[in-house]
Amino acid sequence: MIPQKKMAYNVAVVGATGAVGKTFLDILSERKFPIDNLKLLASSKSAGKKMQYNGKEYTVEELTHDSFKNIDIALFSAGASRSKEFAPSAVKAGAVVVDNSSAFRMDNDVPLVVPEVNPEDALKNNGIIANPNCTTIIMLVPLKPLHDYAKIKRVVVSSYQSASGAGAAATMELMEQTKAWSTGEPIEVKAFAHQLLFNVIPHIDVFTENGYTKEEMKMYNETRKMLHSDEIKVSATCVRVPVLTAHSESVLIETEKKLTPEKARELLSNASGVKLYDNPDEKQYPMPLLASGQDLCYVGRIREDIAYDNGLSFFVSGDQLRKGAATNAVQIAELLIK
Repeated sequence: MIPQKKMAYNVAVVGATGAVGKTFLDILSERKFPIDNLKLLASSKSAGKKMQYNGKEYTVEELTHDSFKNIDIALFSAGASRSKEFAPSAVKAGAVVVDNSSAFRMDNDVPLVVPEVNPEDALKNNGIIANPNCTTIIMLVPLKPLHDYAKIKRVVVSSYQSASGAGAAATMELMEQTKAWSTGEPIEVKAFAHQLLFNVIPHIDVFTENGYTKEEMKMYNETRKMLHSDEIKVSATCVRVPVLTAHSESVLIETEKKLTPEKARELLSNASGVKLYDNPDEKQYPMPLLASGQDLCYVGRIREDIAYDNGLSFFVSGDQLRKGAATNAVQIAELLIK
Protein backbone atom coordinates (compact mmCIF):
# COMPACT_ATOMS: atom_id res chain seq x y z
CA MET A 1 0.00 0.00 0.00
CA ILE A 2 1.50 3.31 -1.15
CA PRO A 3 -0.07 6.78 -0.80
CA GLN A 4 -1.35 8.33 -3.99
CA LYS A 5 1.30 10.56 -5.54
CA LYS A 6 0.76 14.19 -4.53
CA MET A 7 2.64 17.45 -4.20
CA ALA A 8 1.90 17.39 -0.44
CA TYR A 9 0.32 14.91 1.95
CA ASN A 10 -2.16 14.87 4.80
CA VAL A 11 -0.27 13.63 7.87
CA ALA A 12 -1.53 12.59 11.30
CA VAL A 13 0.78 12.34 14.31
CA VAL A 14 -0.64 10.01 16.96
CA GLY A 15 0.81 10.57 20.41
CA ALA A 16 1.77 14.09 19.41
CA THR A 17 2.34 15.36 22.95
CA GLY A 18 4.80 12.61 23.91
CA ALA A 19 8.60 12.78 23.57
CA VAL A 20 8.67 10.88 20.27
CA GLY A 21 5.58 12.69 18.98
CA LYS A 22 7.23 16.06 19.57
CA THR A 23 10.37 14.77 17.87
CA PHE A 24 8.24 13.64 14.90
CA LEU A 25 7.29 17.29 14.41
CA ASP A 26 10.91 18.42 14.66
CA ILE A 27 12.04 15.88 12.07
CA LEU A 28 9.16 16.56 9.68
CA SER A 29 10.08 20.23 9.76
CA GLU A 30 13.85 19.73 9.48
CA ARG A 31 13.51 17.36 6.53
CA LYS A 32 10.86 19.56 4.88
CA PHE A 33 8.41 16.71 4.51
CA PRO A 34 5.69 17.87 2.07
CA ILE A 35 2.64 18.34 4.31
CA ASP A 36 -0.68 19.73 3.12
CA ASN A 37 -2.75 19.24 6.26
CA LEU A 38 -1.38 18.21 9.65
CA LYS A 39 -3.48 16.60 12.38
CA LEU A 40 -2.17 16.16 15.92
CA LEU A 41 -3.81 13.37 17.93
CA ALA A 42 -3.46 12.26 21.54
CA SER A 43 -5.49 10.97 24.48
CA SER A 44 -8.49 12.81 25.87
CA LYS A 45 -6.24 14.19 28.63
CA SER A 46 -4.13 16.03 26.06
CA ALA A 47 -6.94 17.08 23.74
CA GLY A 48 -7.17 20.86 23.46
CA LYS A 49 -3.48 21.51 24.03
CA LYS A 50 -1.78 23.91 21.63
CA MET A 51 1.37 22.94 19.74
CA GLN A 52 3.51 24.75 17.18
CA TYR A 53 4.65 23.44 13.82
CA ASN A 54 6.54 25.63 11.36
CA GLY A 55 5.28 28.77 13.06
CA LYS A 56 1.62 27.72 12.97
CA GLU A 57 -0.45 26.80 16.02
CA TYR A 58 -2.34 23.51 16.06
CA THR A 59 -4.88 22.19 18.53
CA VAL A 60 -4.38 18.61 19.67
CA GLU A 61 -7.45 16.47 18.99
CA GLU A 62 -8.62 13.38 20.84
CA LEU A 63 -7.67 10.14 19.09
CA THR A 64 -10.78 8.26 17.93
CA HIS A 65 -11.56 5.67 15.29
CA ASP A 66 -12.88 8.49 13.09
CA SER A 67 -9.71 10.58 13.25
CA PHE A 68 -8.21 9.47 9.93
CA LYS A 69 -10.54 10.72 7.23
CA ASN A 70 -8.47 11.98 4.25
CA ILE A 71 -5.18 11.13 6.02
CA ASP A 72 -2.44 9.75 3.77
CA ILE A 73 0.22 8.88 6.34
CA ALA A 74 -0.24 8.32 10.09
CA LEU A 75 2.81 8.33 12.34
CA PHE A 76 2.00 6.44 15.54
CA SER A 77 3.84 6.72 18.86
CA ALA A 78 1.21 6.20 21.52
CA GLY A 79 2.09 2.74 22.84
CA ALA A 80 1.34 -0.78 21.64
CA SER A 81 -2.21 -1.02 22.99
CA ARG A 82 -3.28 2.22 21.28
CA SER A 83 -1.64 1.12 18.05
CA LYS A 84 -3.44 -2.21 18.08
CA GLU A 85 -6.73 -0.45 18.73
CA PHE A 86 -6.50 2.47 16.30
CA ALA A 87 -4.06 1.56 13.52
CA PRO A 88 -6.61 -0.69 11.75
CA SER A 89 -9.05 2.23 11.67
CA ALA A 90 -6.39 4.41 10.04
CA VAL A 91 -5.72 1.77 7.39
CA LYS A 92 -9.45 1.30 6.80
CA ALA A 93 -9.72 5.06 6.18
CA GLY A 94 -6.97 4.81 3.53
CA ALA A 95 -3.89 5.87 5.48
CA VAL A 96 -0.55 4.10 5.65
CA VAL A 97 0.55 3.70 9.28
CA VAL A 98 4.16 3.90 10.41
CA ASP A 99 4.04 2.55 13.94
CA ASN A 100 6.75 3.17 16.51
CA SER A 101 5.48 0.69 19.11
CA SER A 102 6.12 -3.04 19.50
CA ALA A 103 2.54 -3.89 18.48
CA PHE A 104 3.20 -5.20 14.97
CA ARG A 105 6.97 -5.68 14.75
CA MET A 106 6.95 -9.46 14.63
CA ASP A 107 3.76 -9.88 12.59
CA ASN A 108 4.63 -11.85 9.46
CA ASP A 109 2.56 -9.58 7.22
CA VAL A 110 3.96 -6.31 8.64
CA PRO A 111 7.35 -5.14 7.35
CA LEU A 112 9.88 -4.05 9.95
CA VAL A 113 12.04 -1.39 8.34
CA VAL A 114 15.23 0.62 8.74
CA PRO A 115 15.68 2.53 5.46
CA GLU A 116 19.46 2.04 5.46
CA VAL A 117 18.97 -1.71 5.96
CA ASN A 118 15.90 -3.03 4.12
CA PRO A 119 14.12 -0.17 2.31
CA GLU A 120 12.52 -2.52 -0.21
CA ASP A 121 10.44 -4.13 2.56
CA ALA A 122 8.58 -0.85 3.18
CA LEU A 123 6.80 -1.15 -0.15
CA LYS A 124 5.47 -4.63 0.67
CA ASN A 125 3.00 -3.42 3.26
CA ASN A 126 -0.71 -3.97 3.82
CA GLY A 127 -1.16 -0.54 5.34
CA ILE A 128 1.08 -0.88 8.40
CA ILE A 129 4.87 -0.58 8.61
CA ALA A 130 6.63 -1.15 11.93
CA ASN A 131 9.49 0.93 13.30
CA PRO A 132 12.01 -1.32 15.09
CA ASN A 133 13.18 -1.01 18.66
CA CYS A 134 15.55 1.94 19.06
CA THR A 135 18.46 -0.19 20.25
CA THR A 136 18.11 -2.52 17.27
CA ILE A 137 18.06 0.41 14.83
CA ILE A 138 21.25 1.93 16.23
CA MET A 139 23.03 -1.43 15.95
CA LEU A 140 21.76 -2.40 12.50
CA VAL A 141 22.69 0.80 10.68
CA PRO A 142 26.41 -0.05 10.91
CA LEU A 143 25.87 -3.81 10.81
CA LYS A 144 24.22 -3.87 7.39
CA PRO A 145 27.23 -2.87 5.22
CA LEU A 146 29.43 -5.26 7.19
CA HIS A 147 26.90 -8.07 6.75
CA ASP A 148 26.63 -7.43 3.01
CA TYR A 149 30.40 -7.78 2.66
CA ALA A 150 31.29 -10.59 5.07
CA LYS A 151 27.99 -12.27 6.16
CA ILE A 152 27.53 -12.06 9.93
CA LYS A 153 27.13 -15.34 11.81
CA ARG A 154 26.99 -14.08 15.38
CA VAL A 155 26.41 -10.84 17.27
CA VAL A 156 27.21 -10.26 20.94
CA VAL A 157 26.08 -6.82 22.08
CA SER A 158 25.94 -4.90 25.36
CA SER A 159 23.90 -1.71 25.38
CA TYR A 160 24.34 1.45 27.44
CA GLN A 161 20.86 2.97 27.26
CA SER A 162 20.02 6.50 28.35
CA ALA A 163 17.35 7.47 30.85
CA SER A 164 15.19 9.20 28.23
CA GLY A 165 14.69 5.84 26.55
CA ALA A 166 12.40 5.06 29.48
CA GLY A 167 10.32 8.21 29.03
CA ALA A 168 10.00 11.74 30.36
CA ALA A 169 9.42 10.71 33.97
CA ALA A 170 12.61 8.62 33.94
CA THR A 171 14.61 11.52 32.50
CA MET A 172 13.26 13.84 35.17
CA GLU A 173 14.07 11.29 37.88
CA LEU A 174 17.75 11.21 36.88
CA MET A 175 17.87 15.00 36.92
CA GLU A 176 16.11 15.17 40.29
CA GLN A 177 18.45 12.54 41.74
CA THR A 178 21.42 14.63 40.59
CA LYS A 179 19.95 17.74 42.18
CA ALA A 180 19.12 15.90 45.41
CA TRP A 181 22.64 14.47 45.71
CA SER A 182 24.24 17.88 45.10
CA THR A 183 22.15 19.47 47.86
CA GLY A 184 22.32 16.58 50.31
CA GLU A 185 18.63 15.72 50.01
CA PRO A 186 17.28 12.12 50.02
CA ILE A 187 17.39 10.43 46.61
CA GLU A 188 14.00 9.12 45.50
CA VAL A 189 13.53 6.09 43.23
CA LYS A 190 10.26 5.66 41.32
CA ALA A 191 10.82 5.25 37.58
CA PHE A 192 13.50 2.55 37.79
CA ALA A 193 13.97 -0.55 39.91
CA HIS A 194 17.04 1.05 41.52
CA GLN A 195 18.78 4.40 41.82
CA LEU A 196 20.22 5.31 38.42
CA LEU A 197 22.51 8.13 39.53
CA PHE A 198 26.10 6.83 39.96
CA ASN A 199 24.83 3.39 38.97
CA VAL A 200 24.05 1.14 36.02
CA ILE A 201 21.05 -1.20 35.92
CA PRO A 202 21.31 -4.41 33.80
CA HIS A 203 17.55 -4.63 33.50
CA ILE A 204 15.43 -3.08 30.72
CA ASP A 205 11.86 -4.36 30.26
CA VAL A 206 10.66 -7.59 31.91
CA PHE A 207 12.61 -10.82 32.19
CA THR A 208 11.54 -13.80 30.09
CA GLU A 209 11.79 -17.52 30.81
CA ASN A 210 15.19 -17.85 29.11
CA GLY A 211 16.78 -15.26 31.42
CA TYR A 212 16.91 -12.53 28.78
CA THR A 213 14.71 -9.44 29.01
CA LYS A 214 12.12 -8.53 26.39
CA GLU A 215 14.38 -5.67 25.27
CA GLU A 216 17.20 -8.15 24.66
CA MET A 217 14.94 -10.54 22.78
CA LYS A 218 13.74 -7.67 20.59
CA MET A 219 17.30 -7.24 19.39
CA TYR A 220 17.50 -10.97 18.66
CA ASN A 221 14.20 -11.26 16.80
CA GLU A 222 14.23 -7.92 14.98
CA THR A 223 17.78 -8.33 13.68
CA ARG A 224 16.96 -11.71 12.16
CA LYS A 225 13.75 -10.40 10.61
CA MET A 226 15.29 -7.33 8.96
CA LEU A 227 18.38 -9.14 7.71
CA HIS A 228 16.14 -11.97 6.44
CA SER A 229 18.20 -14.60 8.20
CA ASP A 230 17.23 -17.28 10.71
CA GLU A 231 20.89 -18.29 11.00
CA ILE A 232 22.31 -15.17 12.70
CA LYS A 233 22.77 -15.64 16.43
CA VAL A 234 22.28 -12.55 18.61
CA SER A 235 23.02 -12.34 22.33
CA ALA A 236 22.25 -9.01 23.98
CA THR A 237 22.67 -7.55 27.46
CA CYS A 238 20.75 -4.29 27.79
CA VAL A 239 21.82 -1.87 30.52
CA ARG A 240 20.38 1.46 31.70
CA VAL A 241 23.06 4.07 32.39
CA PRO A 242 22.93 7.58 33.92
CA VAL A 243 22.98 9.40 30.58
CA LEU A 244 20.17 11.74 29.53
CA THR A 245 20.00 11.12 25.77
CA ALA A 246 21.48 8.71 23.18
CA HIS A 247 22.09 4.99 23.49
CA SER A 248 25.49 3.36 23.02
CA GLU A 249 26.38 -0.24 22.26
CA SER A 250 29.49 -2.41 22.38
CA VAL A 251 29.17 -4.84 19.47
CA LEU A 252 31.13 -7.98 18.63
CA ILE A 253 30.43 -9.73 15.33
CA GLU A 254 31.69 -13.03 13.96
CA THR A 255 31.64 -13.23 10.16
CA GLU A 256 31.93 -16.02 7.61
CA LYS A 257 34.43 -14.01 5.55
CA LYS A 258 37.44 -12.31 7.09
CA LEU A 259 36.70 -8.64 7.76
CA THR A 260 39.70 -6.51 8.70
CA PRO A 261 39.35 -3.29 10.67
CA GLU A 262 40.69 -1.41 7.64
CA LYS A 263 37.99 -2.88 5.37
CA ALA A 264 35.32 -2.21 8.00
CA ARG A 265 36.36 1.44 8.18
CA GLU A 266 36.22 1.69 4.40
CA LEU A 267 32.73 0.17 4.31
CA LEU A 268 31.42 2.31 7.16
CA SER A 269 32.92 5.53 5.82
CA ASN A 270 30.71 5.10 2.74
CA ALA A 271 27.62 3.78 4.55
CA SER A 272 24.40 5.74 4.71
CA GLY A 273 23.42 6.84 8.21
CA VAL A 274 26.90 6.27 9.67
CA LYS A 275 29.43 8.75 10.99
CA LEU A 276 32.83 7.06 11.21
CA TYR A 277 34.51 8.52 14.29
CA ASP A 278 37.44 6.26 14.96
CA ASN A 279 40.76 7.81 15.95
CA PRO A 280 41.67 6.60 19.45
CA ASP A 281 45.11 8.24 19.27
CA GLU A 282 43.33 11.59 19.21
CA LYS A 283 40.74 10.39 21.75
CA GLN A 284 38.07 10.34 19.05
CA TYR A 285 35.45 7.65 19.56
CA PRO A 286 31.64 7.54 19.79
CA MET A 287 29.97 8.97 22.87
CA PRO A 288 26.35 9.84 23.66
CA LEU A 289 27.23 13.53 23.97
CA LEU A 290 28.31 13.48 20.31
CA ALA A 291 25.31 11.54 19.04
CA SER A 292 22.65 13.43 21.00
CA GLY A 293 20.59 15.60 18.67
CA GLN A 294 22.04 13.89 15.59
CA ASP A 295 20.53 11.49 13.06
CA LEU A 296 23.77 9.67 12.27
CA CYS A 297 25.05 6.68 14.22
CA TYR A 298 28.61 7.36 15.38
CA VAL A 299 30.86 4.30 15.00
CA GLY A 300 34.40 3.82 16.31
CA ARG A 301 36.73 1.67 18.46
CA ILE A 302 36.88 -0.65 15.43
CA ARG A 303 39.30 -3.49 16.06
CA GLU A 304 39.92 -7.14 15.32
CA ASP A 305 38.35 -9.17 18.10
CA ILE A 306 40.88 -11.50 19.65
CA ALA A 307 38.28 -14.01 20.88
CA TYR A 308 37.22 -15.13 17.37
CA ASP A 309 39.18 -15.93 14.22
CA ASN A 310 36.75 -13.85 12.15
CA GLY A 311 35.78 -11.43 14.86
CA LEU A 312 35.38 -7.65 14.76
CA SER A 313 34.43 -5.32 17.61
CA PHE A 314 33.19 -1.73 17.54
CA PHE A 315 31.31 0.86 19.57
CA VAL A 316 28.29 2.81 18.33
CA SER A 317 26.27 5.72 19.75
CA GLY A 318 22.96 7.03 18.40
CA ASP A 319 20.14 9.31 19.50
CA GLN A 320 17.30 6.94 20.37
CA LEU A 321 14.59 9.64 20.09
CA ARG A 322 15.74 10.65 16.61
CA LYS A 323 17.30 7.86 14.54
CA GLY A 324 16.10 5.30 17.05
CA ALA A 325 12.49 6.44 16.64
CA ALA A 326 11.21 9.61 14.96
CA THR A 327 13.79 10.07 12.20
CA ASN A 328 13.55 6.43 11.17
CA ALA A 329 9.76 6.69 10.94
CA VAL A 330 9.89 9.86 8.84
CA GLN A 331 12.49 8.23 6.58
CA ILE A 332 10.04 5.37 6.05
CA ALA A 333 7.35 7.91 5.12
CA GLU A 334 9.81 9.43 2.65
CA LEU A 335 10.32 6.01 1.07
CA LEU A 336 6.58 5.71 0.57
CA ILE A 337 6.16 9.05 -1.22
CA LYS A 338 9.18 8.48 -3.46
